[in-house]
Amino acid sequence: MRLIVGLGNPGPRYARNRHNIGFLALDEIARMHRASPWRRKFQGEIAEASLGSERAILLKPQTFMNESGRSVAEAQRFHKIALSDVIVLHDELDLAPAKIRLKSGGGNAGHNGLRSITAQCGNDYRRVRLGIGHPGDKALVHTYVLNDFAKSEHAWVEDLCRAIAEHAALMASGDDAGFQNKVHLAMAGRGWDGVKGIGERASDPRN
Repeated sequence: MRLIVGLGNPGPRYARNRHNIGFLALDEIARMHRASPWRRKFQGEIAEASLGSERAILLKPQTFMNESGRSVAEAQRFHKIALSDVIVLHDELDLAPAKIRLKSGGGNAGHNGLRSITAQCGNDYRRVRLGIGHPGDKALVHTYVLNDFAKSEHAWVEDLCRAIAEHAALMASGDDAGFQNKVHLAMAGRGWDGVKGIGERASDPRN
């Protein structure tokens, strides 16, 4: 069994934030693979799905980003899931928009959700880093991640979430290289070899 976690903040105010791309990707996995209805458990929302031959628990922590680890640890302990079978989808500032990287373990790169999971569960879980680009100035990062995706970004976000969902069985089976390659090929085929203009809305005061 796999525990697949999407990171984000709960509630409609944050629903389309860049920080919530983990939630958006997990929602698309649930939709495409006909997961069970979402229900409240483990301080989060969970659903069950079959991804190829693998059974998966899908989890969206509802603790706010900084406390995500409490929800993940509860679900992991209850289902007795090895840390190596935990997969976390999260936003990544240091990757270009529409790019992904999948790795096991490593640093948290200042991501509070990852920091919380590492503190509660340990470090050796798998991370699917979803590139959102960087605003170019460290002082703008907080505002940038807590702002909604710009309208010009919606198409690549939807395509990335769809590509992840289409190839989620490879991710669940442990074929990290195959999963990453298939998603990159899918995005290139849809014209997303490089996304320009990221960061222009970082000063948008909607939060």
